[in-house]
Amino acid sequence: MIVAILLTISLLLDGILTNFLPYMPNDLSLFTPLLTVVSIFIIYPFYRKKEKNYFLYMFLLGMIYDLFYTNLLFFNGILFLIIAIISQIIHKNFEISYFKLIFYIAFIVVLYESLTGAILFIFQLVPITIPKLIYKITHSLLLNILYIEIVYLILNLIPKKYRKVSINL
Repeated sequence: MIVAILLTISLLLDGILTNFLPYMPNDLSLFTPLLTVVSIFIIYPFYRKKEKNYFLYMFLLGMIYDLFYTNLLFFNGILFLIIAIISQIIHKNFEISYFKLIFYIAFIVVLYESLTGAILFIFQLVPITIPKLIYKITHSLLLNILYIEIVYLILNLIPKKYRKVSINL
């Protein structure tokens, strides 16, 4: 239930913020949202025992994201699945602390933007260069790190009997 609420809020905020913040190639806001992408990382502990479900839900979430925002069928479905696999690897092999969370979220944002840029470059969908990619990454880090910090604090304020999972972030 908590995961569904978090992902729904993330999807809606992504849509709302992209409508109100500048999103022109050379006029990006410092608050470019990728809230749904970073939410993939924070919800992994809820699926520790159900990893197949986690990967399936993240693929479906990517498909929904495609339908709402990009109109490129399977594009974000596959990217969200890759981000979910990376999130699983990070959670299983590294300690997640409050301060390391910032680094991991920055890594997830850079990975998502880099994969998106590489696919757009390979298939020549949009002309993209390294400086444009770096510009886009730097303008998407601030809001996403701030959002995940707020979500982390809220998740830790929820009593354990309602969480049904221990979040050791």
